[in-house]
Amino acid sequence: MAAEYGSAPESVLRHPATAPLAVFVAGAAGAGYLYGTDPHEPGHLLPQCPFRLVTGLLCPACGGTRMVYDLMHGHFSAAWHDNRLLLLASPFALALLARWGFEGLRGRRWRPELRRSAQALVLVVAVAWTVVRNLH
Repeated sequence: MAAEYGSAPESVLRHPATAPLAVFVAGAAGAGYLYGTDPHEPGHLLPQCPFRLVTGLLCPACGGTRMVYDLMHGHFSAAWHDNRLLLLASPFALALLARWGFEGLRGRRWRPELRRSAQALVLVVAVAWTVVRNLH
């Protein structure tokens, strides 16, 4: 295996499982911090949405941090209120992450491919959701 990927440290960094595992570890660390940090209250070290900061409008993902916090604390109706579309899309994103990790652990590189029509659909839904949620 070392001959395939190069030196030992380089081989670990180039292994197909490294990137998905790094994303999982970073996500788990972020979730650990978020679990004890209520984003509904001001004064915490949490990122601001750059789109909202510049425009004052909600982006398609605004409310995602609050949604995850609410889900981790069992507040499902509050999570629904925070961002309905992101809540509905989350299982698909988690399934993609799981597949990426599974394939990486099997030593395979995996990159999902979306047809142009699917990409267009995602873009249209995101723009429509942005318009709808900013009408209130």
